Amino acid sequence: MKCVFVTVGTTSFDDLIACVSAHDTLQIIKSLGYDRVILQIGRGKVVPEPFRTESFALDIYRYKDSLREDLQKADLVISHAGAGSCLETLEKGKPLVVVINEKLMNNHQLELAKQLHKDGHLFYCTCRVPTCTRRTSPLLLLLLRSAKILQRGQLPSHP
Repeated sequence: MKCVFVTVGTTSFDDLIACVSAHDTLQIIKSLGYDRVILQIGRGKVVPEPFRTESFALDIYRYKDSLREDLQKADLVISHAGAGSCLETLEKGKPLVVVINEKLMNNHQLELAKQLHKDGHLFYCTCRVPTCTRRTSPLLLLLLRSAKILQRGQLPSHP
C-alpha cells in the first residue's frame, strides 16, 4: 500500500484537513498511485468520515502517543509547518509537503518552510480553502508537481 500521512500536530488546521479530504484531492492522490490516506486532525472541528473501498482507504484520528508508526508507513507526508512535525518527518527521510497555516499571527511557519525549502528539504504551499478545487488549490498543484518530481527520483535532500 502506498500511503499519504497528513498531520496537524497538537493544533488544529481545519483548512488543511478540509482540503486534503475533499473529493477532488482524494481523486488526485489516488491517481498518483496512493491507496491510503491517514489524517491526524488534532483538535480540529473538521472531522471527515473515514471510509474503505477495495482500492482506497481514508483513516482518521485526533492524537496518538507517537506518530512514529504512521511516519514509517508513509510514502509522502503532508504537514503543517510546525518545527517538531517537520524535523521528525525529515529525520525519517520521508518526502515532505508543508502547508502553511495563513491564519496564524506572526507566521513563523512560513519562515521555517521557506528556509527548509531553500535548503532543499521540502516543498511548501498554502491551502487557500474554500477555493480548494482541482484548478486553483496551491496544495493540489504542489501535490501533482512534487509527486512527479519524486517519481523521477529527485527527492529533496534530508538533513
